[in-house]
Amino acid sequence: MERDAFEQLVTEGLARIPEKFRKLLKNVAIVVEDEPTPTQLGRSKVRHGSLLLGLYEGVPHTHRYGQVPPLPDKITIFQKPIEMVARTPDAIRQTVVETVWHEIGHYFGLSEHAVRQAQEKRFRKPR
Repeated sequence: MERDAFEQLVTEGLARIPEKFRKLLKNVAIVVEDEPTPTQLGRSKVRHGSLLLGLYEGVPHTHRYGQVPPLPDKITIFQKPIEMVARTPDAIRQTVVETVWHEIGHYFGLSEHAVRQAQEKRFRKPR
C-alpha cells in the first residue's frame, strides 16, 4: 500500500475515536514508520518473534498531574508489520483502526492488559 493511503487510514482510525477522548489528546504526535527500530522493540517488551504494530512513547495522561511534558508524546503506527498480518485492504483498515485505538488507550494510561480487554469488548464481532 502506498504511504499516503496508509496515512489516510491512520487519520480515519483517529476520527473513529470518540470525540470526548479526541478532545483530550494534547501534545501527542501520531506518525507512520515502516518498521520499529531496535530501540523501540526493546522499549515495547514485545516477545521475540512477535510483530509490533504500534507504539506509544511518552507520559500517560493519567500520570501528568496537570502538567504537560515539554516534548510531545508519540504514537507510531508501523506499516510493514500491519501489512504482514492484514493482507487485504479491509483487513489493513481494521488493523490500523484497532492499533490506533490501542495506542491511544496507552496514552490515557491503560495497561496492556486493560487495553486488550477494552479492545475485545469494542471490536468483538457479532455472532
